Amino acid sequence: MATDLSEEQIRHILQGIKIPPQPQILVDLQMEQVMPDPDLKQIARLVSQDVGLSGTMLKFVNSPFFGLANKITSIEQAVSLLGLNSVINILNGISIKGEMSDEKIVSLTRFWDIANDIAMVCANVAKQIGFHSPDAAYAMGLFHNAGIPLMMVRFDNYVDIMEKSYSAKDVRVVDIENGYCNTNHAVVGYYTAKSWNLPPAICEVIAEHHSAEEIFATKDGKDQEKKNLLAILKIAEHICGNYITLGGQKEDYEWNRAKNDILEYVGLSTYDIDDMKENFSDMGINSVAQNR
Repeated sequence: MATDLSEEQIRHILQGIKIPPQPQILVDLQMEQVMPDPDLKQIARLVSQDVGLSGTMLKFVNSPFFGLANKITSIEQAVSLLGLNSVINILNGISIKGEMSDEKIVSLTRFWDIANDIAMVCANVAKQIGFHSPDAAYAMGLFHNAGIPLMMVRFDNYVDIMEKSYSAKDVRVVDIENGYCNTNHAVVGYYTAKSWNLPPAICEVIAEHHSAEEIFATKDGKDQEKKNLLAILKIAEHICGNYITLGGQKEDYEWNRAKNDILEYVGLSTYDIDDMKENFSDMGINSVAQNR
């Protein structure tokens, strides 16, 4: 049952880490809100396409105020639990407030676009390999790079740093970032996910999603939930060309180092990945197949 939240409760939970929402998503949500009979499912669909808005909704429903026994990852479920009035009040409490320049919006477009594509591919890959929660896989894909826009805000040259990080053949992306920034987007993303009260497994994968080579080289049968989510994520990143869109590279060095162990773990072959690329391209999802 939906519970209306007070303005004070909304103000309290909105404090802290904020990822700028996509301007167009805010416009579409505003248009839906002013309809005579706003469609909660349409609102949930729009919210689920944006990292910051989705994180905020999950932060609310996973807060002690709701007292849920288990943390949820479904954006639609979160919106349903909050109810129309609370969702609209939350959305009205979020705005860009003129803090973003046109240049900053353009630079963030790369992040917004690929986050949504990777989330959709994660959900589909999860179904294909029989993972029990496509919703969790979708959330993993949507939130895994949540630290990137925050790094962009903090470091004016972060886009250049990110591209240098992805150009390293034998060094982790986060190691290069650490050298320039004394932190990295995986660490920042981890604390962001924790502030949103996301499930521990998702937070851990966010922290370690650039350590896949080491994680899958260890074949000890432990941490199955984390490894399943990480495998799904790395497959989706590769299919969507994360290394092209964010890294500005022609070669996916990170995938090349870890792919054999990842594919062995999930029981897929390189031919299966090639088929997925074509299928997702046919579905209208940006994939490496479209970038050839």
